[in-house]
Amino acid sequence: MTPKELSSGLLRTLFIIVGISLTLFLLYKIAIVIVYLIIAMVFSLIANPLVQFFKKRLKFKNTLAVITTLLLFLLLIVSFILLFVPLIIAQSENLSLLDINSLENSFNNMITNISSYLEAHHINFKQLFDSSSLSSKINFTFIPDIFNGIINIVGNFGMGLASVLFISFFLLKEKDQAFRIFKFVLPINHKVKILASMEKIQHLLSRYFIGLLLQLLIILILYLVVFLIFGVDNAFIIALLCAVLNIIPYLGPLLGMIVASLLIMISGIGNDFINTTLPHTFYVICGMLVVQLIDNNLSQPIIFSKSTKSHPLEIFLVIICAGILFGITGMIIAVPSYTALKVIGKEFLPDNRIIKALTKDI
Repeated sequence: MTPKELSSGLLRTLFIIVGISLTLFLLYKIAIVIVYLIIAMVFSLIANPLVQFFKKRLKFKNTLAVITTLLLFLLLIVSFILLFVPLIIAQSENLSLLDINSLENSFNNMITNISSYLEAHHINFKQLFDSSSLSSKINFTFIPDIFNGIINIVGNFGMGLASVLFISFFLLKEKDQAFRIFKFVLPINHKVKILASMEKIQHLLSRYFIGLLLQLLIILILYLVVFLIFGVDNAFIIALLCAVLNIIPYLGPLLGMIVASLLIMISGIGNDFINTTLPHTFYVICGMLVVQLIDNNLSQPIIFSKSTKSHPLEIFLVIICAGILFGITGMIIAVPSYTALKVIGKEFLPDNRIIKALTKDI
């Protein structure tokens, strides 16, 4: 190899590395736009049957069918949000009555009572608690701050919702035209495999999202039963909120328990915190744990394994790995992304032993 060829190869490699780096940097900067696009694509997949219903059954024009579908979904979202208005107002009134110093004194009294009980059984809990300096690190002013953060979340949600609806409008309205262009630019040698993959992916993802909605409905009903048994105020709204949080695999149920606990304790302001509010919250959490045991061992494995045709252990490992690599967003999109990759692998590498083992039921 001559020096000129060597220098040309190095320059070409350098340009490739710089190009890849710039591409990754740009993708990082516009990550939120990519998330909006992915959500819009999923939403379009769910909404498309309703658009087709309006077009074929009610003889709507394409644009009118898309607009009607989007308005129905927007109305559903607004109705869902309005459900939480009474809860927010009630908790705001409770927070206005909240005495941080009184709550901190109640917490310290609780520690003293626990310490006295354990010391009677020859366990020096107070010394252990004081040595950890935990009492000095606990700041109860975080409770009102949670609701201040909700305002920022609502603002970001509004902008994201508008972006997703705008993208979804064009994805639904110009679906046929975009599909024709897509088919035209496909390589001839792989066109049949790509189209077959898309059809299977759409079928499996539709089953997955229907299964997800069924799972959330089951969890909503079970949470509602638990909250009604223990007389929780605004039981349906809190159950609905916890069910929605359950969309986040494994982490969502924990967030739901934390949110439910905070709302129950805030609702109990004015009652005896040690003897009434705290035991009541503990019983509710135990009930929620029972619901999660039912979901994790019965409804979730059956629904997801049937809808995506994957083994429950397979789904568990995929979600955990996606969470480690990409955080909460990765956990949410792990199963649909993995399902799509399995279908593509089956079409393009059908003789690979690993892919053959993973896709035997597809």
